[in-house]
Amino acid sequence: MAATATSLADARALLLSPLGPVARAGNNGNPVRVSFEFFPPKSDDAEANLWKAVRRLEPLNPEFVSVTYGAGGSTRERTHRTVQRMLTETTLKPAAHLTCVEASRDEVDQVIQDYKAIGVDHIVALRGDPPGSAVSGGSGIGGVYQPRADGYANATELAQAIQRVGGFQTSIGVYPEKHPESPSIDHDIDVLKAKIDAGATRALSQFFFDIDAFLRFRDRIRAAGVTIPLIPGIMPVSNFAGLQRMSASCGAAVPAWLAAHFDGLDDDPETRKLLAASVAAETCARLQEEGFADFHFYTLNRADLVYAICRVLGVREQKVAA
Repeated sequence: MAATATSLADARALLLSPLGPVARAGNNGNPVRVSFEFFPPKSDDAEANLWKAVRRLEPLNPEFVSVTYGAGGSTRERTHRTVQRMLTETTLKPAAHLTCVEASRDEVDQVIQDYKAIGVDHIVALRGDPPGSAVSGGSGIGGVYQPRADGYANATELAQAIQRVGGFQTSIGVYPEKHPESPSIDHDIDVLKAKIDAGATRALSQFFFDIDAFLRFRDRIRAAGVTIPLIPGIMPVSNFAGLQRMSASCGAAVPAWLAAHFDGLDDDPETRKLLAASVAAETCARLQEEGFADFHFYTLNRADLVYAICRVLGVREQKVAA
């Protein structure tokens, strides 16, 4: 009875508070854990930008940082080098992405062994998109996917391969608004459960802007018996044209209110950045009040917006003892 009374009192205080979710976010006694996604650079300038972002975010002591793996394994060597440098030059705990598109089982197994050899203990297992993503006008996600006869067919088989080697955490991806190639959310949930049976230990969501849709997805997977952590994926994007392309390729809805915010700002990048940070911060703050304490940020190799949002959530740089 005492616990119920306390819960009701807390809820009433929240409703009567003059502060909004963003103002409450860093002071609600619910510590937040964050993780960051980076992608391997393609040029010297991109390399410098990546490591500038890494150094800016490293002091926030993320739970892990993930490094993407391009379509068809196109960034395999660059991903490996980036992960290895993180292991040797930073305090970060890298999680290497791994896909099975355009690769044989032997090739994928070798990548898993290579990661283990350099000390990686966390893999993000994704089927992957065919080379030439929808964003750049190719086939990409939502197109016709043809697995290789000598390859792993999907992320479930990939998770099984990772477990056969052993010694890894395995994160997988989920689409709260339905995978573009899926017939239904129910089908997605069946696939999610199969991945868990194959060894998945954490679900990272695709980015989204419809918070209610994400919460409905959370409720449906919990009702279906899924208990592994579901971590919302947050992408603070200030380039609205780019956001529309990415959203079209992954099935994330772009609400009319968001389009209205960015309307007429094509030549005003500073205002777009402020809007992007504001939208992402409010999304995180609302989800925190729904009980979420973990957030995965798609950084696009830029630190400024993500750093600001982490501050809103109460995540601070770790002080180094003298």
